[in-house]
Amino acid sequence: MSKTKSDSDGLPADRDLYSGLMRLHVLHHAAEGSIFGLGMLEELRRHGYRISPGTLYPILHGLEKKGYLRASEQRDGKSLRKVYRATPLGRKALKAAKVKVAEFVEELLEGDFRRA
Repeated sequence: MSKTKSDSDGLPADRDLYSGLMRLHVLHHAAEGSIFGLGMLEELRRHGYRISPGTLYPILHGLEKKGYLRASEQRDGKSLRKVYRATPLGRKALKAAKVKVAEFVEELLEGDFRRA
């Protein structure tokens, strides 16, 4: 089972628990501007998600298939690079997801804030 960075107890975090957050992270950046696979791998790694291209590209393709991302090719020197941007449907889905994530985080951390 693939793992992300360790949680605060030193236990390995289960990537399956974070897969939806990774998708939202990708969609968030695609709504801000063009993204490409290697750049997103680096961004996700910066946040502790240790995933391979074999995990990321199906995420990108799945978001594209749902109509949340649109791909195009961009010349990068001599080679072509596939870049992705959020579609209007993707932006709408992201906006709705932000509300749900905020509600969830508030509930998830509710007890933590009372103890502080």
